[in-house]
Amino acid sequence: MALLPVADAIEKIGTAIAPLEAERVSLAEAGHRVLARELAALRTQPPFDASAMDGYALKTEDAARVPAELKVIGEAPAGRAFEGKVRSGEAVRIFTGGPLPEGADTIVIQEDTERSGDTLRILEAALPGKHIRRAGLDFSEGETVLKKGALLGPAALSLAAAANHTALDVYRRPRVAFFATGDELVPPGEEPGPSQIVASTGAGLAALIRRCGGVPLDLGIARDNRESLLEKAEAAQEADMVVTLGGASVGEHDLVQDVLGEAGLDVAFWRIAMRPGKPLMFGALKDKPFLGLPGNPVSALVCAELFLSAALMRLQGRQAAHPRLLPARLAVPLKANDTRQDYIRAALEEEDGEWRAEPLSVQDSSMLSGLARAGCLIVRPPHAAAAEAGALVNVLPLEG
Repeated sequence: MALLPVADAIEKIGTAIAPLEAERVSLAEAGHRVLARELAALRTQPPFDASAMDGYALKTEDAARVPAELKVIGEAPAGRAFEGKVRSGEAVRIFTGGPLPEGADTIVIQEDTERSGDTLRILEAALPGKHIRRAGLDFSEGETVLKKGALLGPAALSLAAAANHTALDVYRRPRVAFFATGDELVPPGEEPGPSQIVASTGAGLAALIRRCGGVPLDLGIARDNRESLLEKAEAAQEADMVVTLGGASVGEHDLVQDVLGEAGLDVAFWRIAMRPGKPLMFGALKDKPFLGLPGNPVSALVCAELFLSAALMRLQGRQAAHPRLLPARLAVPLKANDTRQDYIRAALEEEDGEWRAEPLSVQDSSMLSGLARAGCLIVRPPHAAAAEAGALVNVLPLEG
């Protein structure tokens, strides 16, 4: 079977997964959630013509020629309008956000004036409409301010609040059940036997799931036998997605595909044209998306960055996509790549306003110490030509 390109795998994941249902949450609980329905403004912002600066509201014709002297007849601070009307030869002291008084059509900033008591001297000629925020400049009542699928970061939440919403419809957080597989594994904190190692990937996987908006459900370790694997598969049915760690290769003890097939696993694709992480499975376990990650910790976490994050995007109503890349300069030369897309662990530093990426000397897929030190993954497409030091490459930034 031919290896599947990374982009094709992500596209297949996006096509196969349907978003979860929506739920209504308070504005305070909506941070970093995904909007499930478009959001229309419940009010106009600003609701009136307002001053954009501290200064004086007046008629343009009264300050067309300077210097000019006007009489100050009142003030309009933010939150309180001047109740009268500005007539020829008059001005109103106004502050940022204050409603524009009736009769005024411009603002002269305070730096362009001199004042003595109620007498105002204008030093710079006024222009019509200067420093005025018109009603509806930001948005109008009924206007769509946020589209379905918007990620609710700080700016989006503030916009929703400004539009007078107190609760939002968002996609439910996906519950992701995962378990490691293998007789060679013991949980962290337990003393390994002579031929055993600590199951380390689960802690990082749980952190990635939370970062992507999901809820991790760690089911522990399944042993290399049919009964243990089926028990974990049954426990995972309470989740919205199932992930396994290891057991997806071709060894005699890699049982995931065969045994979970009895529990309803339907494999859509297996093996990806990438390094690290070739032995990866995706499909459905009964009616739930299933992702079988490689057993090597680095391979598993790199694949999770690409494919689990894409699946979680789609479950939350967004388009499945490759993580965003940024350009960086190579610190050292790289040889030509082969047929697999390469994700090279590298240090990432800023130098003279540009990012500089230096590959780590050892790229073994079992070495978590290297991945933890890496600031990025250099992404090398299949058949990429050799690159000299200083060449631009795409990198996938990693969280520290």
